[in-house]
Amino acid sequence: MGTLSIVSFVGFTLLVAGIAWYSTRKTDESTADGFYLAGRSLGALTIAGSLLLTNLSAEQIVGLNGQAFSEGIMVMAWETLAAIAIIITAIFLLPKYLGSGITTIPEFIEKRFDRPTKAILSVLFLIAYSIVLLPTILYSGSLAFSTMLDVPDMLNMSEGGTLWLLVWSIGIIGIIYAIFGGLKAVAVSDLINAIGLLIGGLLIPIFGLSIIGDGSISEGLSTLWNSNPDKFDSIGEVDSSIPFGTIFTGMMVAQLYYWGTNQSILQRVFGAKSLAEGQKGMMAAAFVKFLIPIIVVLPGIIAWHLFDGNLENADNAYPALVREVLPSALLGFFAAVLFGAVLSSFNSLLNSSATLFGFDLYKQYFKKDATEKQTVKAGKIFGLLVAAIAMTIAPFIANAPDGLFSYIQQSLGSLSVPILAVVVIGVLTKKVPALGAKIVLTAGVLMYLISLLVLEPQFRDSAVAAAEASGITDAKELSVIKATAYPHFLHVMGILFVVNAIIMLLVGKLKPKTDVYVPIKTTEIDTTPWKYTKPVGVAIAVLVISTYLIFR
Repeated sequence: MGTLSIVSFVGFTLLVAGIAWYSTRKTDESTADGFYLAGRSLGALTIAGSLLLTNLSAEQIVGLNGQAFSEGIMVMAWETLAAIAIIITAIFLLPKYLGSGITTIPEFIEKRFDRPTKAILSVLFLIAYSIVLLPTILYSGSLAFSTMLDVPDMLNMSEGGTLWLLVWSIGIIGIIYAIFGGLKAVAVSDLINAIGLLIGGLLIPIFGLSIIGDGSISEGLSTLWNSNPDKFDSIGEVDSSIPFGTIFTGMMVAQLYYWGTNQSILQRVFGAKSLAEGQKGMMAAAFVKFLIPIIVVLPGIIAWHLFDGNLENADNAYPALVREVLPSALLGFFAAVLFGAVLSSFNSLLNSSATLFGFDLYKQYFKKDATEKQTVKAGKIFGLLVAAIAMTIAPFIANAPDGLFSYIQQSLGSLSVPILAVVVIGVLTKKVPALGAKIVLTAGVLMYLISLLVLEPQFRDSAVAAAEASGITDAKELSVIKATAYPHFLHVMGILFVVNAIIMLLVGKLKPKTDVYVPIKTTEIDTTPWKYTKPVGVAIAVLVISTYLIFR
């Protein structure tokens, strides 16, 4: 990493930090509204930028490009179908959320069911954040910097030592943003980094295609398309990470959970000035998500072509490509932008962890007479604890067997399925009691874990053993047999979502609530919807569907 790269990296990073400090200097972070919801002052542009940067981090960029390196454009489903989930959330769920004036999703669950149900949900969110998401973000970010900037060689350190150093460096800086700056500092820095990431992210495929086409981007794209036709097939095979049928089952469950019930995502929208601004922000984010495969999928295919498919670890495809194609000055700038993206996801989850603990656990179970200032302070202290746990776990994360991004989705399935079922049934019905939600939030988690850790390995190992015993030795044929011996984890998510929903409805039928749930309308914000939400949503949905007609 040359001097120019270092200067551009440090300069851009300090610029973002300075703007974030200047923008938050007058916000009272000692109040809940100020610290957690940015004083309900966020506009559509800031919300869109913050949503994208909270979502688009190293585990997204590195993980999806790694999967695209191995499997091609079909992995775009994780991005393009996210646009559909965002549209559904903006049209159907957001009006109900903002209309009740809630601060957290568990708070909505408390109003709809009861306080113990909210506590269970908060604990599940915190487990997901501290043990799965935060460590993965730190690990993938550190892996990207280590490969892209060749940090071990630059610092003359081992790869393991470099990983520890980067994990703790990113974690400590994220703590400063999230714990001491609150949501507004996070959101403002997100917006700046979102612009930088979109610019820098677009430069990677541009430079890559230019190299393939000997200076011509169009020629590079033509060569890439004609030389790797199998990489531009959006229909996944049965033994791929995303078989085509899964986009109609568990894929939408995972997407709706993430964009419709995930506290770290929705907290950006809960800080909106009005419902209309929140819906505009979500629609802007949905449109960009439709375009994001250019940044998180196409570079992986370009890397496959440039490196002739020869990389030991597919998750190194993106950082290796960045180091290969970017000039020194731009390398430093993009490293700073990627650093901001990693920080965004990390400090957003950290801020949400503080919110969940302060609002939903501390004040309810630890100190019921706590003042607002004490509640915020307790949330900050808990956030520090969560960060320390995540920074300790992160360096021990080994290479995921099916790719980093697939690993994240499989791990979160145990939580996303029951949580989405509880929220959806809670929104759509009025008589399903808290008992139904409690059963699903516990039994639902156990059912998924049993499926993933016990049944799936047993069925697949037995099928492969039987095939080998019958004389089948072809690797491709064995792969198909293994893949079809048990439903894909996304299909399992879809099946269990339906099962969980049926359980709740049955409990509602057998033991209906005696006090029917009636939503309380808030007067804190303007809940008038944006009149173009549905037409814009339909237009974006048509664009998403068209991509599958083009790449088939």
